[in-house]
Amino acid sequence: MTTLQITQRRSKAGTSPSQRATLQTLGLRRIGSAVEHTDGPAVRGMIRAVAHLVEVRSGTGKGSDG
Repeated sequence: MTTLQITQRRSKAGTSPSQRATLQTLGLRRIGSAVEHTDGPAVRGMIRAVAHLVEVRSGTGKGSDG
């Protein structure tokens, strides 16, 4: 499975309440914090909503596909 590493790069100050809630749902609490989520439509939608605040890197999931 593909995972996405999401890092908060900009402050949530001045953002809308829904964008702050999206950051909280993703698990991002402060600038520089990073989380990994499994790639999927719901996560992609959340990333799109706060794309100007985060940096996303894709990678492969842990474990074997065997």
